[in-house]
Amino acid sequence: MQPTMRVLISGGGIAGPTLAWFLTKAGAQVTVFEKSHELLPHGQSIDITGSAITVIKKMGLLDEVRRLNTTEKGTQFIDPQGRPFAPFPLNGGAGVSFTNELEIIRGDLAKLLYDATKNDANVSYRFGVTVKEVVSNDDSIVQVKTSDGEIQEFDLLVAADGQWSKLRKQCFPPESIQVIDKGMNVAYWTVPRLPSDNDWWNIYLAGRGRIISLRPDPHGSTRTMLDLMPCNDTQKREWQEASEGGRKLQQELLRREFADAGWQAQRVLDCMDQSPDFYFHPLHQIKMKKWSMNRVICLGDTAFAPTPLTGMGTSMAIIGAYCLAGELSKLSTGQHPSEAFEAYESVLRPFVEEVQKIPFFIPGIAHPEQVWKRWLLHNCIAVVSRLARTPWIMNKLPIKRDDEFPLPSYAVFDDEALRKLGVASSP
Repeated sequence: MQPTMRVLISGGGIAGPTLAWFLTKAGAQVTVFEKSHELLPHGQSIDITGSAITVIKKMGLLDEVRRLNTTEKGTQFIDPQGRPFAPFPLNGGAGVSFTNELEIIRGDLAKLLYDATKNDANVSYRFGVTVKEVVSNDDSIVQVKTSDGEIQEFDLLVAADGQWSKLRKQCFPPESIQVIDKGMNVAYWTVPRLPSDNDWWNIYLAGRGRIISLRPDPHGSTRTMLDLMPCNDTQKREWQEASEGGRKLQQELLRREFADAGWQAQRVLDCMDQSPDFYFHPLHQIKMKKWSMNRVICLGDTAFAPTPLTGMGTSMAIIGAYCLAGELSKLSTGQHPSEAFEAYESVLRPFVEEVQKIPFFIPGIAHPEQVWKRWLLHNCIAVVSRLARTPWIMNKLPIKRDDEFPLPSYAVFDDEALRKLGVASSP
């Protein structure tokens, strides 16, 4: 890597701190801006799968990730009478489950990554600060004006501020960004755990395009998710207006739509007002023609949000951060960062595009409108559950995993090089 490359990362979630960790091991000086005034402990369960696990191992964090596991035992569906059926246990049969081995609350992972970098002399975090304006982005430097009025210069700027990135909007032309609406709206929040709650991901199909789910966490509470696919244009317009409105409008809509949903609907709706982590959003994919522009590069959801439907957003962010740092580490003195950006994109884009291929019937198939369609779907799920717990049948099926990515090798990040820097990779 070029001597003391100065890197600004906008976004202190998952991709940003992961990138900061690896860049400092390659000799960079990193500044991380995070718009929140403090690290937020919020979020739902997320997966770490495939090659992302290898990256976490390299960072020496795998044991901590396991310690913070959500304790989820698997996934089961709930029938209209509130009874569980069709279990998909984590370690059952051929291991086919909607739950992964490494499930962790997003806020827990963000804190873990922050703790792994906050004391590094080459990393500086600035909370409550954002990039207000990219003043210049030319062949020699990227200059930014911060939200508190400072003008600062860096060798490159990484936009890792999420799928609604203001930086991306500022630095890239609209025609280079494709936002794909998956027709599904989601709300998340935390509710107090009851003695009757269990350690499964419980999924209830409420009909009329609605789903309610409850999941465990390791903090003595329960995470809930309500989602809906609008059944008509009027409903679609209402949800669109709510997504652009405030929390009050969003919660009023949720109460109207889910008041008669049954099962645990009333319980979770009653807890909505007091929840500190209420979050409401439509499900959109982000696709970009090119992830970089001169000295600005997009990373994670900013560049390629796949939606939670893939279960791969976190893993792609982690893998992307590793690959970007690796390609930057190969730059020689005088080389422009765009050369590393192009190499990074050529390595990662085929994998990203494969993950983003969501079948046309998803998520619609999981959101039946009529009672008879729910009955049919329940019976299909029950059959699949039985098959999934029959190893000799599952072993004959050609199951392809989307998380199979051949992780590139970078000399500066191999186990021996990291050991010399005092990093003990996880076993």
